[in-house]
Amino acid sequence: MTKKEQLDIKAFGLSTGLIWGLYLMFLGWSASLGWGVPIVYAISTLYFGYTPGFIGGIIGGVWGFVDAGVAGALFAFLYNWLTTKLKNKKKK
Repeated sequence: MTKKEQLDIKAFGLSTGLIWGLYLMFLGWSASLGWGVPIVYAISTLYFGYTPGFIGGIIGGVWGFVDAGVAGALFAFLYNWLTTKLKNKKKK
């Protein structure tokens, strides 16, 4: 398998973490205005300290960045590993 066909684990982890972290941060901030409050409270069962408001949005953003960053890196690693194994199996 060539390097072009593989996912960059670090870049994929950072990008998924950044997207989810920013989403949670802006969702927490918008919930302080009354939009999406039930969603924030549902997600707060997973992320300690995540509440509607400025500080709660930042806490949720940090939690989301770490959580999705690790999950994205794990996904990219497994994708690369599985595609390498499947390509090697086809060659035999």
